[in-house]
Amino acid sequence: MTISRATTASAGSAIQSNSAIGSHTGTTIGTAARSRRAVRPVMTNGYDIDADFVIYRLEEAGATLLALPGTGYSTRLRTSSLEIVRTALEAYGWSDARIRPAVPSAEKITRMDEAMSWIPLIPLDRYVLRRVVGARSLVHPITDRHLFPWRRLGKALGADHKAIQRWHGQGVAAIVKALKAAA
Repeated sequence: MTISRATTASAGSAIQSNSAIGSHTGTTIGTAARSRRAVRPVMTNGYDIDADFVIYRLEEAGATLLALPGTGYSTRLRTSSLEIVRTALEAYGWSDARIRPAVPSAEKITRMDEAMSWIPLIPLDRYVLRRVVGARSLVHPITDRHLFPWRRLGKALGADHKAIQRWHGQGVAAIVKALKAAA
């Protein structure tokens, strides 16, 4: 069974007790958590800007960013080559197929741009908080797992995973404060 990003990102009351310290590990599956994804519009439209909203939007943006295709038109020199004859092993599915997420829609890319522009709202002198919030926003678009769990971030930054959770909470609180001040 897969737990959707909406469930882990904003499971409402199940995460409410953990959101005070910035922890975000709820795994509750419920109708309120599932329907929350549909409740969040592109703009806030009168919804409160809170930590759960910011975390949800940043994780949605991270998943959209990782779902974007890594290829496309480039300026490098293109060479033409003749089609080679494929062997039977290559032609009939004997090699592993790579599962790619669907290319995000233009609306999702716009929402991604908006949410990722919130990270610079964290003051420049708190650059570690920016790194933690940015790294924590990267969620795999297929598995809905964070690319950087708390302990991996702690190891990379040379800190305890509880300190990383606290810093994440402080960074999200700074974003919420700046968004509320702008509104």
